[in-house]
Amino acid sequence: MSDPQVITGTIASAARLDKALAEATDLSRARVQTLIAEGHVTLDGSSTSSPSAKVAAGSTFQIDVPAAADPVAQPQDIPLDVTFEDEHLIVINKPAGMVVHPAAGNPDGTLVNALLHHCRGQLSGIGGVARPGIVHRIDKDTSGLLVVAKSDAAHEGLARQFAEHTVHRRYLAICGGHPSEKEGTIAGRIGRSDTNRKKMAVLEKNSSRGKHAVTHYKMLKRFESAALIECRLETGRTHQVRVHCASIGHALLGDQLYGRTPKPLKSLLEARKFARQALHAAELGFEHPISGKNLRFCADLPEDMQELIDELDRFNR
Repeated sequence: MSDPQVITGTIASAARLDKALAEATDLSRARVQTLIAEGHVTLDGSSTSSPSAKVAAGSTFQIDVPAAADPVAQPQDIPLDVTFEDEHLIVINKPAGMVVHPAAGNPDGTLVNALLHHCRGQLSGIGGVARPGIVHRIDKDTSGLLVVAKSDAAHEGLARQFAEHTVHRRYLAICGGHPSEKEGTIAGRIGRSDTNRKKMAVLEKNSSRGKHAVTHYKMLKRFESAALIECRLETGRTHQVRVHCASIGHALLGDQLYGRTPKPLKSLLEARKFARQALHAAELGFEHPISGKNLRFCADLPEDMQELIDELDRFNR
């Protein structure tokens, strides 16, 4: 549990109380509203309980931020490949096989457990809990980059960028067969499959379910029965690249949920014991939620995917 904190200051310009305090501190507006409701905020020396109250420029405030509660997940000393880190956020190059968040069947050994250990004492509390702020996820068997917030303000700023689809995300994938067009766009609502609740699917155009999803792809290299493609995500839906590629008849190699490996390549994947979807989050770019600086990160292909590409090259000859 982190230590309690007292934040004092002066309102810069007239505004709603919750808005003014969020702008004057590193707290999110939602967190400020909770603290006001719990009686932790005083304005000009008097307690206040209305987040919508109008405050004048020059008013003084004090926020008594209680200690962030301990998270349910426990810290675990698991090695992390850290691409970037500062006091506000951390960018991780996640290996294939690591689950991002504890859930049924994966109660520990996750990225969150590793981050709780790595960032111990650095987490200011997301919604009052000393936990890393997960703003997006990549599948267990997908490798590559993801960003995690350390503070409430960073969490809110990153979440807003993901919601507004302004985050740059470039994936590298190996699909079965060859797309009919060397580059193109796959669009369609993605939602839970009617036939298999473990799967997502591209739904009918007039469906009221699911969420709009757009993937731009480009074929980078053609093999005998497969292709290396890049996928740029305009949106970020669950299993988006896997579902979209499968929807056009080119499921990712090794993807046991959404497609079958082409017969000519089945023995190759079995010999290499390659049993995950061939998908890697290679680039991630966003605006730093606190400094406003534009950041972009790249992660090389992991060894298993690079070796698979080399083998496919030899298979071509």
